[in-house]
Parts: sequence; structure tokens; C-alpha cells
Amino acid sequence: MSDILTIADLKDLARRRVPKMFFDYADSGAWTESTYRANEEDFQKIKFRQRVLVDMSNRSLESTMVGQKVSMPVALAPTGLTGMQHADGEMLAAQAAEEFGVPFTLSTMSICSIEDVASVTKKPFWFQLYVLRDKDFVLSLIDRAKAAKCSALVLTLDLQVLGQRHKDVRNGLSAPPKMTLANIANIAVRPGWWMGMAGTKRRTFRNIVGHAKGVGDVASLSSWTTEQFDPQLSWKDVAWIKERWGGKLILKGILDKEDALMAAKTGADAIIVSNHGGRQLDGASSSIMVLEEIADAVGDQIEVHMDGGIRSGQDVLKALCLGAKGTYIGRPFLYGLGALGKEGVTKALEIIRKEMDITLALCGKRLVTDMGKEQLRRYVRDI
Repeated sequence: MSDILTIADLKDLARRRVPKMFFDYADSGAWTESTYRANEEDFQKIKFRQRVLVDMSNRSLESTMVGQKVSMPVALAPTGLTGMQHADGEMLAAQAAEEFGVPFTLSTMSICSIEDVASVTKKPFWFQLYVLRDKDFVLSLIDRAKAAKCSALVLTLDLQVLGQRHKDVRNGLSAPPKMTLANIANIAVRPGWWMGMAGTKRRTFRNIVGHAKGVGDVASLSSWTTEQFDPQLSWKDVAWIKERWGGKLILKGILDKEDALMAAKTGADAIIVSNHGGRQLDGASSSIMVLEEIADAVGDQIEVHMDGGIRSGQDVLKALCLGAKGTYIGRPFLYGLGALGKEGVTKALEIIRKEMDITLALCGKRLVTDMGKEQLRRYVRDI
């Protein structure tokens, strides 16, 4: 553990320990992956202002996200198939986040179910919802999240149709994996992974199997999932979801200021500036490039969060400077999970926290909530 200093170190270790199919799922984008790469690369174009001879004692990274106190303004993003990076992955990640004092967001397309995660946590977690064609199933998901006392619902807006992800197609992605000769050979050289999976009953989409009509086993799951993403999803759907949910609502997938202004009118509590990690519209802008414009457009009408490309604590601070009140990490915690299980998720959070704290001090600030555009030498709109 002492040799693991960066998120990149966790990524290298995860690459060796997670089967290629599932590592590629976490570490890829749509089509040419240009937006996936831009999410990371555009952060590097933003520079901090170094300040000196400023009292740097008594620093704090504490903040709030949708009214919830957080130890730092970082949440674990909703990621599909998390439980295929490591056995019982969503449960372990939720526990790590809870102990660290940051939100965990469970994906609709998780391996561990809402009830699984609720059984191993003491504090409310967040739930991410896809709007599917089967509206009865969508309503049941909302009701199950309420029964589990989830404290926020994250509604994803940018998956009306599924972007083409070439690596997933070539790998024949499935959960559990199909036992082809190539998959067997790849899994066989990762004994820690397959021994963990052999010891758990959670190997498919447990939010869906046994809950959705006509999906009682893995064989029926594939065809159901392919048909379920709803191309008719529109702004009017936000209203009935908000009413049914009745709690904090976060809208994920905003990448344009006009959409942000429309989102603010829905009465939702926050938006997430996001391009789905570069996994939907390849060729779209990076999240960080449009963040400032969106934050300026909505002002204080709605809380602004951001995800996409964050690989360090410095990236988190840059997003805060450009208007985000909260950020989300997906791949960094997945790398940690794949590398070392729960301990790896904690390590990823520790790396980000340390980088945030040191950078905060060298920018001449003691409170993370005081970071703003004046701490940057160059703004995104100058790129």
C-alpha cells in the first residue's frame, strides 16, 4: 500500500487483477474515445495561482452536497457492473464511502441490489435511476429506494439510447461473463478475482432479476435490457418522478447551458454536469470545459455538481473553482476496488483528500468552500 501514491497506481494494479472484459468496461469510452480522453486532458490546461506567506493552519475540506454534510465535496458516482470489478463491489464501496464521510451512489445497473447495499450500511446512500420503458418497474425501483431510506435520487438524462462502446462489443460484455475459451483463459490468471466471485451469489443485475416482469433469470435479462432504454424520455418525466420520489432529486447528464436552465425550472435540487464519462456522445465537450458556462448561467437557481475526468484532488479543486459545489468520481474508485477491494476504495479517497489538502494550502486557502475563479491562473473558456 505504501507504494500506491496516485490513482494511476491503482489503475495499473486493477488492470492486472480484473478480467479484461470488466476492466475495459470501466476504462473506455464510446466510438473513438475522444470525449473520454478530453475529460482528463482538459483538466491539465487549467492552472492554479500559487500564493505564499498566507496562514495555512486549520484547513478544512468539509462541505455540503444537496444539504448533506460531507467530509470533502466528492461522491462516489453511479457505475454499472461495479460488483464485477470485485465480488460484492457495491456493498464494499458503499461501506468505504460511509466510513469516509462521502456519499455513495448506487446504479440501477448494479450487481448488488438496493437491498444488498442497505443491509451493510448504517447511513442513507443515494440511488441512480434510469427511466425505462417498463414504467411499473421504474416506480418499483423508486419505491424500493425509498424503503431503503436512500437520501437522494440521481436521475440520469443522457441514456435514451445506448452509445456504441467498441471495447464492450468486442469483449462480448455480460454479467456473469460467458464462459468462452478466451474468457476462461483470461479469468484463470486472476485467481483473486474468480475466488471472490465463487464465494458470492451476486453475479448479475440484482436490481432487475426477479423484480422486472419477465426477467427471472440471466437468460431473459439480456433481451430485456436491450429493449428497455426509453427514447421518449423528456422533461415532462421529471415531474412525475419528482412527485413519486418526494426527496432530494439530482439531474445527471447536463452538458449545455440551455438544458441547465430548463433543469433549474423543474424544481430539482442539483444538476450534474456530465457526459457519462465519455461513454455516450463521442465528440461532445469535456465536462470541465462547459462547467463554468453552465454554473454562470444558472447562478443560484440550482446547485451544480460535476463528473467526468477527475483523477486527482487537484481536479476536484479546479471543478470547485469553476462553479461546482460537488464532484463525483467513478473510475478512480473502480480502480481502487478492482485493485484492493474495500481497502482500495478507501485508498482512492485518501489519495484525493491528500492532494486536495496540499493544493488548498499552496493556493493560500484554508477552507475548500472558499475556492473560486480567483485561485486559477487560466479559465476553461480561455482554452
